[in-house]
Amino acid sequence: MSERKNSIFSVFILIIVATFLISTFSPGATPTDKKKKEALASIDKHQAEIIALSDRIWQLAETALEETQSSKLLADYAEAQGFKVERGVAGLPTAFIATYGQGRPVIGVLGEYDALPGLSQKAQPVKEALQPGAAGHGCGHNLLGTAALSSALAIKELIESGKLKGTVRFYGTPAEEATGGKVYMVRAGLFNDLDACLTWHPGAKTKVAVDSSQAIVEFIIEFFGRTAHAAGDPWDGRSAVAALELYTAGLNRMREFVRPTVRMHYSILNGGDVPNVVPAYARLWCWLRDSKGTGVQQLLARAQHLAEGAAIMAEVEQKLTVHGGNWETLVNLTGEKLIFNNMNWLGPIKFTPEEQEFAKEIQKSLGLDPKGLDGKVEPWAEPKPDPDGGSTDVGDVSWQVPTLSFNVTTAPLDTPWHAWPVVACGGMSIGHKGLIYAARVLATTMVDLYENPKYIQAMKEEFEQKRKGVVYKPFVPEGPPIIIKK
Repeated sequence: MSERKNSIFSVFILIIVATFLISTFSPGATPTDKKKKEALASIDKHQAEIIALSDRIWQLAETALEETQSSKLLADYAEAQGFKVERGVAGLPTAFIATYGQGRPVIGVLGEYDALPGLSQKAQPVKEALQPGAAGHGCGHNLLGTAALSSALAIKELIESGKLKGTVRFYGTPAEEATGGKVYMVRAGLFNDLDACLTWHPGAKTKVAVDSSQAIVEFIIEFFGRTAHAAGDPWDGRSAVAALELYTAGLNRMREFVRPTVRMHYSILNGGDVPNVVPAYARLWCWLRDSKGTGVQQLLARAQHLAEGAAIMAEVEQKLTVHGGNWETLVNLTGEKLIFNNMNWLGPIKFTPEEQEFAKEIQKSLGLDPKGLDGKVEPWAEPKPDPDGGSTDVGDVSWQVPTLSFNVTTAPLDTPWHAWPVVACGGMSIGHKGLIYAARVLATTMVDLYENPKYIQAMKEEFEQKRKGVVYKPFVPEGPPIIIKK
């Protein structure tokens, strides 16, 4: 009987010891995780203000380089919260930097706020423009910028209270959808002193961004000919449109002789005025993509040769002007694992039955399977050898500093992007939940980086290894960006 009592007592002691060890060494009990919880409390405290900012930017829906009110809202809010704000950086009136703290590490977080033309939509599950013909946030940038600022504010408050040491910097970056404002900020050296940079993007799934993006170059080709009467004396004319047609024929013929990763798109902006006048001017807008920036450089050289050949055949003059472009994203898997761990620490996004029904109504209206919203954290997946379609100016930042990214669910599964369903969800509670979740992931990951310099060092080692032997040169001309219009 005595032995049985001793045995029970021993088990009881083991349970107590195990409970102590779990409480001491579990994620919720470490000093770092305590600071993470304080960052989350800050996000919760400012949640109503941040959501109101997002909704106002959603309503404004200002397009690339015209985000005057949207950028001012974010900059003014940051300034009111104690950040030092520098406006109009890199020669971009709608770009700004908000900074707090001093010393290292210096960690940046990227915010975007530009909308897309022609995507105005009410916050409802049926397609209906809020203002016919107006712009809309079809990529969720009203959520992107506000979530990033929310996370920076949480870190600012921890630095202010002495619980973290270093500098936090929020970058207000305009025109991601058009000219790539970040590339001009890169050119101005605004990321040179960062130890790490973080960003996120709205999506249909919540997952780490282990896959790269495509590099892209954007240019205009102009042909200059000579007018004449198309019936009376066509031999006196030299058709710029003939040169343009020869150019597009050459470009399309070239598709057989490029890598499978290459994408080529173009739009004819000027193709003559009236049929009975030999056209003296033609203009084409072209985008070339590949999985690597070095590959895009080679495509650009070939495109120039095609333009020269077309001009010779049509006996006209030609001019190719590069307007911009982006490099592929240099993925940092060391940092992505930190993000993945924090996503799992936070758990999935929980959507209400009403939000799921909203999403299903959208899917039904598009003829899709009404699966609703997927709020779970996707499992870790190995990077693809080549990226899917799509480019971003985050890529250029990633060649300057280790850059981490992820996606958060803000729209239903399978719905098209750059489209009205994204706008609809971005103006209501589905988008709001994604916004707050993204802020939480950004803030908790930044706490890890401030608390553990070894993480930053490991990220930098991977960064240096991956860019070894490659000379980065931005695809932007001298001077300010230009919005191309028809």
